[in-house]
Amino acid sequence: MRKIAPFIQTLICYLFIVLFIYAAVSKLMDFETFQTQLGQSPLLASYAIPISYGIIAIELVTAVLLMFERTRKLALQISLFLMVMFTTYIIIILHFTAFTPCSCGGVLEKMGWTEHLIFNIVFVGLALIGIRIAKSSQTWRGYIIEQTTLTIIGVVSVTIIYGLSEKKSQYNNAFTRKYIPHLAEKLTMDIPLNFPV
Repeated sequence: MRKIAPFIQTLICYLFIVLFIYAAVSKLMDFETFQTQLGQSPLLASYAIPISYGIIAIELVTAVLLMFERTRKLALQISLFLMVMFTTYIIIILHFTAFTPCSCGGVLEKMGWTEHLIFNIVFVGLALIGIRIAKSSQTWRGYIIEQTTLTIIGVVSVTIIYGLSEKKSQYNNAFTRKYIPHLAEKLTMDIPLNFPV
């Protein structure tokens, strides 16, 4: 197992490099649509502009850091943090908000929310495996505490952004009512032909 561990870690790093570069370039190629979709998100609408630049920058920087042996441990932890945040975002979208367009770009945009959730969970798992290989000298207890802390910080970060965005949105649009498509009912009424007008 020890002989193939470096190969597995390298493979995981390459998968993340491809994912982050592909995602960032897809967003850059249609940047206006990406920003618009973030602006329509019930979680991120109030912070769409800084988040649109921040996500692309972090994805590209992380991809570069994953290319070098010296920075791989850090890059894998950033990868885990990002994937936890993206996964938390999807869970909130699925369970606590109305439908919103996916702002991922490229092939990832064609996935449904459930497929995207599964995809992200797989990459969270890959990041955890990559980090464990990179920190093989660390005790299991230390590894579990460290990664659990990082995961909790990722979940809390997205939850705070959601809360702040909701609050800011309500403050700025006090008289605006949200339209929730899946809660709206289609009303029909049969009008008799001899109905007096």
